[in-house]
Amino acid sequence: MSVNKKLVAYHVGRLKDKNVDVRLKSIEELKELGDPEALGALQEVYKNDSDQVVRKAAQEAGRALFVKNQHK
Repeated sequence: MSVNKKLVAYHVGRLKDKNVDVRLKSIEELKELGDPEALGALQEVYKNDSDQVVRKAAQEAGRALFVKNQHK
């Protein structure tokens, strides 16, 4: 498994953290990593997270990832 895939897996796991700031930081990291494998996890956060700010961040990160990977 590549370092990038390990980082994606790590941050996807942190999307379920109780702390909103931890979830937001992981969403930003997933956006930076740019791996389309994170799209499903971001979609789950967007649909199910209890915090509106986290849901919005997940939506924006998902869009950015989607667009970024359309051009590959």
